[in-house]
Amino acid sequence: MEVTLVDKMGNDLSVVNAARVSYSKESKSFTLKDEKLIKYLAEHEHWSPFAHANLQFRIKAPIFVARQLVKHQVGLVWNEVSRRYVDFPPEIYKPTAWRGRPVNSKQGSDGTVELGPTLDHNMEMTMQSCLILYNAMIEKGVAPEQARMVLPQSMMTEWYWSGTLYAFARVCNLRCKPDTQKETQDVANEIDKLADEAFPYCWMYLRK
Repeated sequence: MEVTLVDKMGNDLSVVNAARVSYSKESKSFTLKDEKLIKYLAEHEHWSPFAHANLQFRIKAPIFVARQLVKHQVGLVWNEVSRRYVDFPPEIYKPTAWRGRPVNSKQGSDGTVELGPTLDHNMEMTMQSCLILYNAMIEKGVAPEQARMVLPQSMMTEWYWSGTLYAFARVCNLRCKPDTQKETQDVANEIDKLADEAFPYCWMYLRK
């Protein structure tokens, strides 16, 4: 899985000045006073100044991760590779370990499970069979928009994800939690790290 920060608009000072314009004021350089303002805005949920700063990511992850993350839509825009238009060989995600089903919950995971040689082999063969079938259908002339139906949820996909700083903070405040599915959490943690580097003061207080 990969998360790349493609572009950003603004910085911590952009957020400060979006708030100060209410009093027809502007900061020329970032000071401790500006940090205190950011802290106040975040703690009192004055979200609009944080919507004047933006981030754009390119992300590569399995379909089942993408379908969790795309549920976040407020303040965000999503454009994804379409298997209606492309027919290059798909890439399949394979976990490093299989997690167990929790005893006292309907979701999440707990511990690890060893599939054993038979199930592990069957899993590998099933994924390979999906790829072989897909490629054979494409070679036969089947439209990519139909041939894609044989591909599994573990297929890798890619998308551009753009939105406000505030919107991505909401994503990370939910998806970086330990009860989030690990694969989704891994993507959110990368977003978290890159956003922190781009907007250190805003991110510090939005993520508290």
